[in-house]
Amino acid sequence: MKEIEMQPLLEDKMKTIYKYLVKIGADSGDAEDIVQETVYKFYLNIESIDPKKASSWLFRVAVNQYFDICRRRKRQVFVSVDETFLKDESVLPEDKIVHKENKREIEHVLNQMKPLYKNLLVLKYSVGLSYEEIADTLDIKMGTLKTYLFRARESFKSIYGREFQNDKTK
Repeated sequence: MKEIEMQPLLEDKMKTIYKYLVKIGADSGDAEDIVQETVYKFYLNIESIDPKKASSWLFRVAVNQYFDICRRRKRQVFVSVDETFLKDESVLPEDKIVHKENKREIEHVLNQMKPLYKNLLVLKYSVGLSYEEIADTLDIKMGTLKTYLFRARESFKSIYGREFQNDKTK
């Protein structure tokens, strides 16, 4: 694997990993540090990494570093939903209030889910990865990924219905 050929792939993958880390609760400074450390470890181990599995290796190393930080700080991992909508001046105040309430509900539901399911939903719907990118990143087969995503969506619907649908029908 030549370094020159790897550069665009590595930059693109690290941007995706950075976005993911921020979505699952890392502050931007920690996310930047984790990305830099991951790239450093990648270059240290480049000879032993299978080029076909480089993306999943990078992702696993970065996420493991984040969880290590959380354990050291004794902090729970919480998902954060994008705030850019709330900063848009052209959006009506009523829409901002509804969006903020929806954001709170989504975060509440995601933070109750199994970590794998939560991660899959964040990668698919918040980070915007394709099925192929998720399967590559997590190093799982496409059929398995589709099954897990289906279960994740069903779990989300079930928790959301239990937690919030009863409140809205009253």
